[in-house]
Amino acid sequence: MASEGSARHPAGRTALVIKVPEAEPLVGEWRRRFDPAAATGVPAHVSVLYPFLDHARIDGPVIEALRESLGAHAPFELSFRRCGRFPAMLHLVPEPDGPLRALTRGVVDRWPEAQPYGGRYADAAPHLTVAYSPDPGVFDTIETALTAGLPFTTRVTAVQLVSWDGAQWHDAETFPLRG
Repeated sequence: MASEGSARHPAGRTALVIKVPEAEPLVGEWRRRFDPAAATGVPAHVSVLYPFLDHARIDGPVIEALRESLGAHAPFELSFRRCGRFPAMLHLVPEPDGPLRALTRGVVDRWPEAQPYGGRYADAAPHLTVAYSPDPGVFDTIETALTAGLPFTTRVTAVQLVSWDGAQWHDAETFPLRG
């Protein structure tokens, strides 16, 4: 999920995310310091789709379609073995990324108006955001600290719909992966 600051998120924005609680001991303090989303209720996660539909558009049929689409996928494991960098962002790289891309593709196929990150990137590579900074030296320090705690693994069993109320992100619905 983008962490660009609350002023850039209109109330009613939603996202589909996979929470990664196993990452919190490793990245929690760094995220609190360098990822504004951490202060708005966003735990360590990998986005499936950000932004999704406006909250006002999410009704019973949309929930059922999400339940069907996401539920068709089997649970899977992700490993985090290394850090990666995008311009001004340090992240952990989830592997394999194929199951994550398949989840995203399934939702986008059903709602083509909901492109990952609004269609800003040719390849919206799955990632777990750790920090934002214009200073690569900050990333060098954080990456050195993170490397000592890698690798770790998580089992993905659900996708969470979260909604922005203008000040905080809140859990709205959970979609189990059933396969």
